[in-house]
Amino acid sequence: MFEIFPHTADVGLRVQAADPTELFVEAARGFSTLLVDNLDDVASSESVGFTVHGTELDYLLFDWLHELLFTFEIRHLVFSRFEVALHADGLRATAHGEKLDFARHRVNHEVKAVTYHGFTVEEAAEGWVAEVIFDI
Repeated sequence: MFEIFPHTADVGLRVQAADPTELFVEAARGFSTLLVDNLDDVASSESVGFTVHGTELDYLLFDWLHELLFTFEIRHLVFSRFEVALHADGLRATAHGEKLDFARHRVNHEVKAVTYHGFTVEEAAEGWVAEVIFDI
């Protein structure tokens, strides 16, 4: 589950999941929802593989979201489905989506950056929780 919340001139994303892998998937889906309102209309016609190195879960999540933003900015790809595998040295993931199509996709926000401000990843009684603030 993810929830978007307002934050001054930025926008925040709060993610809850049963385990770290699900947390990374839900964070990616939440990020994509910041880009387009109608995520369910994003086809899975292109797949992109990602490898992100790191051993600390919080920095790994930050870098994962940064990679998704970079791919959106450079290749104009928006993703709607994610497969994530966490390993001791980082993550390997596949993101499925398509090029942004202004005729079909309702653009939500122009995300400029993932920020460290208020960034948290924590294990809680009900699973895992992360909060991320995005500069828009």
